[in-house]
Amino acid sequence: MTSLDMPVVRTIDARQPDSLSTDDATTYAGWFACLADPSRVRLLHQVASRPAGVTVGELAAALGIGQPTVSHHVRKLADVGFVNVHKNGTSTVVMINSACCTGLPHAADAVMGVLTPRPCCPADLPADVTVRAMTDGDWDDVLRIYGEGIATGNATFITEVPSRESLDTQWLPDHRWVAEIDGAVAGWAALNPVSTRECYWGVAENSVYVADGMRGRGIGKTLLHMQVIAADAAGLWTLQTAIFPENRVGIALHHSAGFRTIGVRERIAQLDGVWRDTVFLERRSPVH
Repeated sequence: MTSLDMPVVRTIDARQPDSLSTDDATTYAGWFACLADPSRVRLLHQVASRPAGVTVGELAAALGIGQPTVSHHVRKLADVGFVNVHKNGTSTVVMINSACCTGLPHAADAVMGVLTPRPCCPADLPADVTVRAMTDGDWDDVLRIYGEGIATGNATFITEVPSRESLDTQWLPDHRWVAEIDGAVAGWAALNPVSTRECYWGVAENSVYVADGMRGRGIGKTLLHMQVIAADAAGLWTLQTAIFPENRVGIALHHSAGFRTIGVRERIAQLDGVWRDTVFLERRSPVH
């Protein structure tokens, strides 16, 4: 039986970008091959939704397929360790293997490379973008750019630009940055603490906004580079953010800076009366 234990995350050698071992690749291939049948995927979903266990007969009724077919699929799932099977009288009870709940998502992340240690940020920063600490004289530009981000409908659940006073209270004083091109403010980045509890003092939520008409010029990349370096130097051990799935550029930007996708929070809140999902990402400092 194939083990669902977590494989060890390896350090990437820049000269050998393929850090996935043959053994792990073989294991994952077996898992994915097992799920190549739609009925088997539906069956696994039914079992995972019934943590106390479900009988083969109940599965057959739920899926509208015969018990012999269900038994065949259950054996395949049990062979790779996705489910456990035991007898209760004359009934066969199928239960999810709890390791599957973490092992399977982990496998997808490992294959896509999001679990391997990444460098801080890309080195190909644009030469015409300058990042500096935000000053009181930048507030008008910062609020204007915030409003331009809100107008896209894919930047935040906030529908009105917050006041300067509220942002000044929320944001960490030493982690406010603006990006300039030819002396004009073209974007900003800030951190705010996620909790007032002392144990979470090193965990912050990041925001990065780029002015309308300035996107695609590496401004966000440069801001995030500065933000991450400053957070590491200040002893912050975790940065996190939530991004709408539609904002693929924002997700890719954060991945390039060492963030990894933790998961998708479905229908987490409404924006203009519409339920929206968010992708939750996190970056752990390599020095803490």
